[in-house]
Amino acid sequence: MSVRLIDMVFPGDANHHGTLFGGVGLAHLDKVAFLAASRHARRSVVTAGCERIDFAAPARIGEMVEAAGRVVRVGRTSLGVEVTLHAEALLTGERRLCTQGLFNMVALGGEGDAPALPPAPSADEPDDGWLRTAEMVFPGTTNHYGTLFGGDALKLMGKAAFVAATRHRREVVVMAATNRIDFRTPIHGGDMVELASRVKMVGRSSLAVEVQLWAEGLLTGDRRHSATAEFVMVAVDENGRPRRKEGS
Repeated sequence: MSVRLIDMVFPGDANHHGTLFGGVGLAHLDKVAFLAASRHARRSVVTAGCERIDFAAPARIGEMVEAAGRVVRVGRTSLGVEVTLHAEALLTGERRLCTQGLFNMVALGGEGDAPALPPAPSADEPDDGWLRTAEMVFPGTTNHYGTLFGGDALKLMGKAAFVAATRHRREVVVMAATNRIDFRTPIHGGDMVELASRVKMVGRSSLAVEVQLWAEGLLTGDRRHSATAEFVMVAVDENGRPRRKEGS
């Protein structure tokens, strides 16, 4: 089962050339490697090293980057995670492979009578029509209760809606409204969050995007449906006015 992380290249993540700073790209790859390995082993894992990683193409400011990690090799306590980083132009859909490599992760607590790690999966799950992206809940995004701050949850959901709408329309889109947001269960620090988004209705210039937020305990595999929201996104022209789809 692969883990996917999608983010935008904003100026704060870029170097003086206007492209994604290599250290930020490596951080994305390390994060998806950690999530993929933790999800597979259901133990605490750490990064032991990575094999040669070559940056073949840049990711520019304003583009999306998609980092993906998949467990391809399993030993007694180690896991090899294949990672890739693609850049994607928002309006054309052009995709470029920026880099790929292999991260070596080690599962802790594997001594003695600990069960063996499960074998590497043979294939990914079939596409079910939802765009799924993952994130990790670190202390900097939690409140004084130790759970994900609601504002950060909304930020993640808004980004997922933006990506789904942009990929569907391939035009500049902005958020026009949120129809409804329901928070169901808290998300704790150390949990993985998975955002599932899909376009559920298309108008002349607007799109309604449903976003589900799921929390997953990396050590237990326990999954909780934590929030659901519906966002209205609008395609706009260079003057910020709604752009009607051709033929409408």
